[in-house]
Amino acid sequence: MRGGVRAGALGVLGEVLMTLGALVVLFVVWQVWWTDVSSDRAHAATVSTLEREFASGTGDPGSTSPTDGLPAGAFAIVRVPRFGADYARPLVEGTSAAELAEGLGHYDGTAGPGEVGNFAIAGHRTTYGKPLAQIDSLREGDRIVVETAAGWTVYAVSSHEIVRPSQWRSSHPSPETPEQRRPRPCSPSRPVTRASVRSGGG
Repeated sequence: MRGGVRAGALGVLGEVLMTLGALVVLFVVWQVWWTDVSSDRAHAATVSTLEREFASGTGDPGSTSPTDGLPAGAFAIVRVPRFGADYARPLVEGTSAAELAEGLGHYDGTAGPGEVGNFAIAGHRTTYGKPLAQIDSLREGDRIVVETAAGWTVYAVSSHEIVRPSQWRSSHPSPETPEQRRPRPCSPSRPVTRASVRSGGG
């Protein structure tokens, strides 16, 4: 009798473990594959909306603040020729998990496109469309084009390095700002690409 009960308990445990294993696999598929598919579609739709607004002049040409009615306050389009001729990602205000799911994120409190000071942005290298998956391919002199309702700013890559998550100076309003921010741990290291303004126009 005890043997039968034990066998039955083991059978139930095995089924529970198999179910949990299947759920883990489904979660990984969702996290790695489906978030890329859905985010790519959402990013493309946001870029198209921004392009129409910029072309029609409905955005405020003197502002780099978020545009109402767009996901997470998207206000700019970032183009990186090194990543492909059709590479275009929306830039939203903020770098929370929800905001970075909508595209590249602009660090609160840092300079706007073309302004004096650090214009700092962040983005996923994996999942949610992985807009910065190719960041390691950037070379000195590569162009990064940021388009807003006010015009466009072209940056030229000047350096690229791998830093510890605790090294947070690149996201400060200016290089002289004391270390104050606390990073959200997500990896043992993170790549930082620096670029300087090459040109701009309206």
